[in-house]
Amino acid sequence: MASVKHDLDDLALFGGRKAFLTPLHTNRPNLIDRARLFDRLNWALDNQWLSNGGPLVLEFEDRVAEIAGVSHCVATCNATVALQLLVHAAGLTGEVIMPSLTFAATAHAVRWLGLEPVFCDIDPATSCLDPKLVAAAITPRTSAIFGVHLWGRPCAVDELEKVAADNGIPVFFDAAHAIGCTTEGRLIGGFGAAEVFSFHATKVTGAFEGGAVVTNDPELADRVRALHNFGKGLKTVVDAGGTNGKMSEAAAAMGLTSLDAFPDTVRHNRSNYDLYLAELGPIDGLSFFTHDTEESNNFQYVIMNVDERVTGISRDLLLELLKAENAIALTPIGSPACHQLEPYRSRGPVHLPHTEAMVARVIALPSGSSVSREEIRRVCALIRFAVAHGAAVTSRRKDTP
Repeated sequence: MASVKHDLDDLALFGGRKAFLTPLHTNRPNLIDRARLFDRLNWALDNQWLSNGGPLVLEFEDRVAEIAGVSHCVATCNATVALQLLVHAAGLTGEVIMPSLTFAATAHAVRWLGLEPVFCDIDPATSCLDPKLVAAAITPRTSAIFGVHLWGRPCAVDELEKVAADNGIPVFFDAAHAIGCTTEGRLIGGFGAAEVFSFHATKVTGAFEGGAVVTNDPELADRVRALHNFGKGLKTVVDAGGTNGKMSEAAAAMGLTSLDAFPDTVRHNRSNYDLYLAELGPIDGLSFFTHDTEESNNFQYVIMNVDERVTGISRDLLLELLKAENAIALTPIGSPACHQLEPYRSRGPVHLPHTEAMVARVIALPSGSSVSREEIRRVCALIRFAVAHGAAVTSRRKDTP
């Protein structure tokens, strides 16, 4: 490994030694109390209750409902299934308006059930759906709006709820990134008809794999709960059927242990975020998505904008350079945007100027409780070097076969 770069030949992109032995990921699984996890797993094994709504799942649902400030939580095997259950339980048909700037699962969940995702542009100030554009996109075939609290930044919930109410359709929120976050002092989880959390291994609260539908609507919660257990309890022909979307006791054990660590994880994330801003914030051409200091945020994502006109190096080339050094592993969630990916790209041209500009310039930097301050400093040193020599790196990369 070579963490200090003195000239271009030291860069791994041009044959130098990598700065990191193994790749840093944007979000690796966060640190937990393993002994507490194994205690919970042993308890489940001793009691021989491993699935089908066991005590650990019920406890997990209660704790998630509390942190979301809602009355009902239905834990699921993953967040994609949670989205699908919600779509089915709500009886949606036709078209669903959503941002293209989101993880593909938001769109895939809708398309998988035979509905049509209609992509709408974002407000560049928030990176979330622009309510005015949503209102203009509604047609007689629109059955719902899906907002996405991208990177933990809340949607314009009041405005989207008004657009939905004015048009007599529900609004739901994909809150995969936003557990523990607030907007106007209100917890994410209780907005719209329902919201969906993700508890994937890389999320701020992980359950190996997992998701949840949270809502204050008891009838909707009952339908989701029945549908996630093969439709048991549904009585009409229209309602018949369901799937297996249940969370296991093992996943709940991990989720509960991750919730135990949540305050420490958020403090670590905030420290990482502050360190990145201190190290890179003063550099011309680099800027960061900030958070309202009056609100709560989980600081899971550290999102940096790269202005090539100032830095002399594009976002894509900077990513290539960092990947070559093992300083970063992946492009950020939402880049490329959904309308730029198959199967949506083939449906015909969709022009979303604010979305396209956003996805072309953002980088999600490594964070989480398993990323050390020393690793962050080394990543920042690489970025500073790349920007300081931006024009030279760009020129040499063009000449490199």
